[in-house]
Amino acid sequence: MDRVSFFIIYSAFIGLVVNIAAAQNVHIVGDNMGWGIPTNTSVSYSNWASGKTFMVGDILVFNFMTNQHDVVQVPKASYDDCSEDNAIGNVITTGPANITLDTAGERYYICSIGGHCGAGQKLSITVVSSSTGGPTPPMTTPPPATPTTPSPATPQPDACAPTPDAESPRAGGAPPPTGLIPPPPDSASVSLTSSFLLVIASVALVFIF
Repeated sequence: MDRVSFFIIYSAFIGLVVNIAAAQNVHIVGDNMGWGIPTNTSVSYSNWASGKTFMVGDILVFNFMTNQHDVVQVPKASYDDCSEDNAIGNVITTGPANITLDTAGERYYICSIGGHCGAGQKLSITVVSSSTGGPTPPMTTPPPATPTTPSPATPQPDACAPTPDAESPRAGGAPPPTGLIPPPPDSASVSLTSSFLLVIASVALVFIF
């Protein structure tokens, strides 16, 4: 593979990696608190998620000690009841756990160990599509056009009377002389010129090919 082809493929690969990295946001669940039982309601996971935007392609990182906590996705009914009976996917028991948000919609996660979920170790988020744009700006009504008042018409001066020196019209309505009108081109000369140009073009094509 020559250097030019290698450079093109390498540049495309780097651009793809940069675009993927720019499209992903990594969210550390609970920030410094990690994934555990909240110590008080002021640091609940609902408060942590509020104000954040979760988009398709983002990654949730659940930091917890293995065998002390786990994380599992459940439907809303199981989330409300802190039950893992209808778990979506497998229970992740090894920390830290990285979960990629691959579809838009509501997501619910709980810890299934003991009474951890009932103590507040549960998270609900809304995932939006990465193509979702901002709100459409309201349409503004253009201001009404200011009516313009027409200016009064300026009286036109009377037509100038013809001077005695003006040339009187020709008797009998004879047409003006036709000496100023150019005669039509001679068809024979036009045909000769066209034939000459055609010959020149044919000779040029012979020399080219």
